[in-house]
Amino acid sequence: MPNLFTLTLQLAVVLAICRVVGELFRRIHQPKVVGEMFAGIMLGPSLLGWIAPHASAYLFPTSSLGFLNALSQVGVVVFMFLVGLNINPGELKKESHAAVLTSHVSITAPFVLAAFLALYLYPRLSDDSVAFTSFALFMGSAMSITAFPVLARILAERDMLGSRLGTVAIACAAVDDVTGWCILAYIVVLIRSAHSATSIWWTVAGILVFGLAMIHGVRRLLRGFARVYEKKGALSENLMALMLLLVLASSLLTEYLGIHLLFGAFLMGAIMPKDHHFVRYVLDRFETITVTLLLPLFFAFTGLRTNIGLVKGPQMWMYCALIIFVATAGKLGGSTLASWLSGMPLREAAGLGTLMNTRGLMELVILNIGLDIGVISPALFSMMVIMALFTTFMTTPVLRLIYGKEMDEIAASKIIAKPAAAALNQSYVA
Repeated sequence: MPNLFTLTLQLAVVLAICRVVGELFRRIHQPKVVGEMFAGIMLGPSLLGWIAPHASAYLFPTSSLGFLNALSQVGVVVFMFLVGLNINPGELKKESHAAVLTSHVSITAPFVLAAFLALYLYPRLSDDSVAFTSFALFMGSAMSITAFPVLARILAERDMLGSRLGTVAIACAAVDDVTGWCILAYIVVLIRSAHSATSIWWTVAGILVFGLAMIHGVRRLLRGFARVYEKKGALSENLMALMLLLVLASSLLTEYLGIHLLFGAFLMGAIMPKDHHFVRYVLDRFETITVTLLLPLFFAFTGLRTNIGLVKGPQMWMYCALIIFVATAGKLGGSTLASWLSGMPLREAAGLGTLMNTRGLMELVILNIGLDIGVISPALFSMMVIMALFTTFMTTPVLRLIYGKEMDEIAASKIIAKPAAAALNQSYVA
């Protein structure tokens, strides 16, 4: 069966390349996930397809991409559940004034700057098939996101999760992710309803009913998982299967309602019980196969859709540089200014701004949704992927530039670590 052979070969190659490149990046003090993101780009037309087109065509024939995409999407659905599981709304309420102000500004500043940038880019990189409102809103939400999982991983690897800087950064990133996904949900509904016979008001009403039912109904039922775990110290295979079925059912409902599969998975994770031992237990059961095999497939599929060759000529690279500049100025600059005005020392505020500028995997997920619904072109998609890689890669070296050897002192000056941080500390997903 040729398709099975091809798929198995793809799995082997993607897994091997991602592990090797991830390890190389770890040695230059970058999180492995950043290396795996780069590995995905290397497997696409930007590198492999450019230097060895025949090998690329053999390894990734067009007829096989549907299978690869399906497997990668399953991985992203489970991953989004784990991201939601790691977010504890109860802990966010306890954060300081700095976290509240910074989280709001770190969303608003890049969103507003991106909307202005959209005025310039829309006539040059889009067309009349996409409404300007949808284009501007998408650019705003894409530039406002912070990669909560990658950010937490950077902090965990440097033993900074329990520091004041780490705690505020985690709180701000969690708020940014929730807000960014809410904005993106609105954009997806807006675009899909324009091509659907169903009224947008029926769609919105269905989403509201679903959201209320999940938060006020299903959430209470989910406490049963935590009670069983507390009593027995483990969950049976049947209960783990039931949990996964609930994730898939929630994903299917949001897809049916006109949003996207990933929103349902994220919401199911967000309303799960937040006892840190329970969270750690669920992460241990789900994350290994997800982050080791399925997410690298998503990176590879994203890489196959990214063609840096489309960004050709001085003008196109100028657009790309402008996107990177605006994204960095809005996120890093806005977060730094807000946290400094709220009373943080300037150096610590700059460190927080640098951390908030991390986009990573969450950005790739959002960009793939934007390309799927047709709100951005392949060329703009490639530019935004470059921006995501650049802003994520720069986090560690800029932090070292700001703090130097004092990074070790920050890690040593711990505040009381919160349960959410404890759950994240050993996690790749985090």
